[in-house]
Amino acid sequence: MIVTQDLSKQFKQFWAVDGVNLQVMPGEVLALLGPNGAGKTTTVRMLTSVLAPSRGNAQVAGFDVVDQARDVRRSVGVLTEQHGLYGRMKAFEYLDFFGQVYGMDRSTRRARTLKLLGDFGLIADVQRRIGEFSKGMRQKLALARAMLHDPQVLLLDEPTSAMDPESSRLVRDSIRDLRSARRSIVICTHNLAEAEELADRIAIIREGRIIASGETAGLKQMLLGPVEFEVKFATPLNGISVVLPTFIESATQGEDWLRFATSDAETTNPLVLRSLLDQGLPVVSMREVPRSLEQVYLQAMSSSPEPEGLDGKLA
Repeated sequence: MIVTQDLSKQFKQFWAVDGVNLQVMPGEVLALLGPNGAGKTTTVRMLTSVLAPSRGNAQVAGFDVVDQARDVRRSVGVLTEQHGLYGRMKAFEYLDFFGQVYGMDRSTRRARTLKLLGDFGLIADVQRRIGEFSKGMRQKLALARAMLHDPQVLLLDEPTSAMDPESSRLVRDSIRDLRSARRSIVICTHNLAEAEELADRIAIIREGRIIASGETAGLKQMLLGPVEFEVKFATPLNGISVVLPTFIESATQGEDWLRFATSDAETTNPLVLRSLLDQGLPVVSMREVPRSLEQVYLQAMSSSPEPEGLDGKLA
């Protein structure tokens, strides 16, 4: 649904985006992560044919972003950081106006507008002027506008910013419901927990280049090393030195717990558990030690750039 090759944008002597390779399949959600100024917004603007690339190329929904810009714009829904809402308009007429811009007939416009306003809890506010809306309400209305024409590609910049927890959950559920075999979604966000919850794959951009990309589990393995597991015991070990199989890569021991690392849990964990039970140790539980996307992000940001991503493929 989205393919870029060496996508780049230069402003005078500064390369805001430099050689970005992306591939987003139908039905996928990609989270594009990076600090302010990393090139996320410039990348989105090129994918929506707002900016022309200085080098490289991109196709969105099968259309070239330069040669078929009008088709690209018809195929995408965009939530930008600056919403461009018309404060003097009412919510219903605002969405109806954009439905006309997209060439939707009157009955379709009305049905989609009422559904989206209902989905986002704005149906009681259809006759209020947008200038009276709170920040969270404006965010939801802007997201409804992006979804209005049922686009094949959604490009969402900070979709839950300025929202309370309940509204954020509503928007995340909506994004999850929008996943389909024919639609792709790209989310630019600083909310790493949100990215981990929603995205199939992650791409981290720094100084205009993709420095890490892949599925979350693969990035954790690549950047943080083997997975750690923690075993809890019913009673303190009281100085007992636990014996583990010799193939265990590393292990640490506490008063009533033991941690070990492995890159092959399916093979290793049953053998470790059998060894502990054979030693008469009172095992209560064995669990994977959680590793967050924040750890992955911080590790990637401190490492050397890898333009093709750590999985060796396009993002």
